[in-house]
Amino acid sequence: MSVRCSGTLFVFLAAVLYSTAGLCMKLIPWSGMALNGGRSIIALGVFGAYLLLTRHKPKLNRWVLLGAVTVCGTNVLFALANKMTTAANAIVLQYTAPIFVILLSFVLLKKKPGRLDVAACAVVFLGVVCFFVESLGGGQFAGDLISLISGITYAGVFMLNDMPDGDPIASVFWGAVGSVLVGLPFMADLPPLGTAGLISMLVLGVFQMGGAFLCLTIGLRTTPPVTASLVSGIEPVLNPILVALFYGELMGPLSFLGAVIVVGGVVGYNVLLTKHKGKKHRNLPVGGSDAASLATEANGAFKAQ
Repeated sequence: MSVRCSGTLFVFLAAVLYSTAGLCMKLIPWSGMALNGGRSIIALGVFGAYLLLTRHKPKLNRWVLLGAVTVCGTNVLFALANKMTTAANAIVLQYTAPIFVILLSFVLLKKKPGRLDVAACAVVFLGVVCFFVESLGGGQFAGDLISLISGITYAGVFMLNDMPDGDPIASVFWGAVGSVLVGLPFMADLPPLGTAGLISMLVLGVFQMGGAFLCLTIGLRTTPPVTASLVSGIEPVLNPILVALFYGELMGPLSFLGAVIVVGGVVGYNVLLTKHKGKKHRNLPVGGSDAASLATEANGAFKAQ
């Protein structure tokens, strides 16, 4: 197997492991805050072992700390959203992160979006509207809103990767520490996990947070960002399928339509952006922007949920 193929396989394994989040969180009878604290305690052991084996010292500076805040925020918000709305809504709305990279790049970094960026934002916005139209009548509006906010914090994580003195691995480690500290006050007087809940918690900590991150870190060393983003597109598809099969939770018709629009819009955007970049490298006049490059990297970078 070639190095590139093995890298793509690691990215695929990471996406599969990440997709277990929805089902496992549904099977744990704890609040989102307590649940996230519990899985973060376990994941810290995995991250700590990795740092020791690789002799990577988790430095701490203002950029790493800012990254840790966004990592912690994404972890907490995603866990809360899974308890307040369907697993499908939570993951798909978080999958809008590359679009928020474009918007934040324009607002904060003054990087003008190209026509393709604007079109992608419009398509994904249409999909998001579908979710909220249905959630207004289904009592899931708050959960959908939190899911969407987690997409914003998730976008912030990827923007910080390019900041001076940043260290993604250290940010994930300290973000997990923050998740534990935030979750501890909510971990008193909790109902027993039971067999299914205990197994789910171990899967979340060891595999969904710890193992998936390590697989993605290894895979991205030899996998182009767009390839990684396309392969990772299995997560927002597999996640709700697992929940539907083993938990019986189904998406509403409008949410399903919104999911198709959002996932299709993000994946299609990456494919078209790659073609445009290829033309640009051949000195042909095409639209594009630095924001677009950041968005592509965001959708193929490490996960922090």
